[in-house]
Amino acid sequence: MATIKLHLLCFTFLFYTLNARNAPYVMRISCGARQDVRTPRSNTLWYKDSAYTGGIPTNGTRPSYISPILSTIRYFPLSEGPNNCYNIQRVPRGHYVVRIFFGSVLEPDFDNDPLFDISVEGTLVYSLPSGWSNHDDEQVYAEVLTFLEDGTASLCFHSTGHGDPAILAIEILQVDEKAYYFGPEYGQGTILRTHSRLSCGDPKPKFDVDYKGDRWGGDRFWNFITTFGQNSELALSTSKNITQASNPPNYYPEALYQTALTTAVDQPILEYTMDVDANKNYSVWLHFAEIDPSVTGSGQRVINILINGDITFQDIDIVKMAGGSNRALVLNATVPVSGRTLTITIDPTEGHAIINAIEVFEIIMSESQTLRDEVRALQKLKAALGLPLRFGWNGDPCVPQQHPWSGADCQFDQSTSKWFIDGLGLDNQGLRGFLPDDISKLRNLQSINLSGNSISGLIPASLGSIYTLEKLDLSFNFFNGSIPETLGQLTSLRKLELNSNSLSGRVPATLGGRLLHGASFNFTDNAGLCGIPGLPSCGPHLSLGAKIGIGFGVCLAVVLLVTCATCWWKRRQNILRAQKLTAREAPYAKRRTQFSRDVQMTLHHGPENARTAAENGPSLLT
Repeated sequence: MATIKLHLLCFTFLFYTLNARNAPYVMRISCGARQDVRTPRSNTLWYKDSAYTGGIPTNGTRPSYISPILSTIRYFPLSEGPNNCYNIQRVPRGHYVVRIFFGSVLEPDFDNDPLFDISVEGTLVYSLPSGWSNHDDEQVYAEVLTFLEDGTASLCFHSTGHGDPAILAIEILQVDEKAYYFGPEYGQGTILRTHSRLSCGDPKPKFDVDYKGDRWGGDRFWNFITTFGQNSELALSTSKNITQASNPPNYYPEALYQTALTTAVDQPILEYTMDVDANKNYSVWLHFAEIDPSVTGSGQRVINILINGDITFQDIDIVKMAGGSNRALVLNATVPVSGRTLTITIDPTEGHAIINAIEVFEIIMSESQTLRDEVRALQKLKAALGLPLRFGWNGDPCVPQQHPWSGADCQFDQSTSKWFIDGLGLDNQGLRGFLPDDISKLRNLQSINLSGNSISGLIPASLGSIYTLEKLDLSFNFFNGSIPETLGQLTSLRKLELNSNSLSGRVPATLGGRLLHGASFNFTDNAGLCGIPGLPSCGPHLSLGAKIGIGFGVCLAVVLLVTCATCWWKRRQNILRAQKLTAREAPYAKRRTQFSRDVQMTLHHGPENARTAAENGPSLLT
């Protein structure tokens, strides 16, 4: 019995361990919420919005029935900068559905309908169209499938000058590593943006959770469509089980295949047209299952599938390819679209047309990001200088290319496929603070202009390691201390502006010598600088050791002087004290001296006189 119980416990532990291992990562954020929220029907948990970003939390509107039933939003006024990001940490490496729901501070209308761009991991994925808040469809959110590799998710919102970006909710849902594999270009370099998902013949829109779908499916939203506008479609449905549906890597819900659209006898073609962006590539996924009870075997329904007039799939026999009726079949094709429409045509060669569901994704090539060390260096510089929010230094400095950081110039390195910073232009911006040593990690800088600010402290010696630097302008600030000797190592430096600061000491000889080779250096209006023509001459140059020795000698001399003065003062006080005592005892000393003389005289004149003197002695002492 004990052995059976032990085996049962081991089996239970293994069961729960496997289930825990197989559970996908899920993060849902109710933007602007100060506490966790659960929404009705599915009792979905949304975490409170804390420490992810800036912006302002407030009450907001829910523009569509698709949107989660939440009452708060977070919006980003332009005063906080044109670029604002949610930076979500500790996201496990993997493949994810990222979904962002929009909101409005007030009741939406044309005047306050915020329009802005959205980027994920530095890649622009969506631009909100005008009038989006008046649509009850996929326009109320943006959704992409992307790989997250560095433990974070960076979701940024870029102002376009028409309203303040406002976000209702964010979902990050892990899916299978091979979900929606569409061909050789699939992988970390590509992003799929959801354009449309249609459940054909279904009278209601549903999420995967409403279909009781597998969590690894990413809880997709399926809009409903009961007609393609041809007035001759028929909606089919079945309650029979559909096999081969909820399988990896896409885990489609079984109920998706239990409805379909087909055609009447007099018009066998089904055709659906949707608006798309021009000159893009699209991944099209078409779903079929033979749920018509009148079709009992292969050869009874054979269809051709055309996309924008071109035959993409020919002679598709659903029963034959799926292996029988009530079995799911999924077809995928990548289609380049030059115009602004995408048309899917189901043209039967035997029987009638049929389709169960349609998915269309825009294929987006991921932007190459900025060198990570340089991004960190700019973030340190931002903190050290107290850069105002209006600069919008959030996200990636160089991408998306439509929204670079203000004051940071970018260049692309073909050899590493990375962006780098080759210039900083932050002059006359009212900046304070100091220059951090980390500025040296911007190793590709050719120009630095920080003039006309209120920056103080020392000029970092680490600047001497930016060997590409050609121009350095730190004029009209409050830099103090000496000019670092390391600046002489900048052999490419052609212009150096250090005037109007509080610098002191000798100008490094290596810099002074460069003036003879056509370099333009300005050291004026620094009261303590010396050593080159145009500046005061310097006194004898002393090494650091000599300066320390002199300082030590001066300190020792001061100590000796104080010691001697103290000894002399104490000796003087002793002498004065002795003199006072002598003056006070003078009468007694005089009588004692007279008595001693009388005794001596008596001794010379005989015993009698001595006795007389001795007898008279006490009276002399009294």
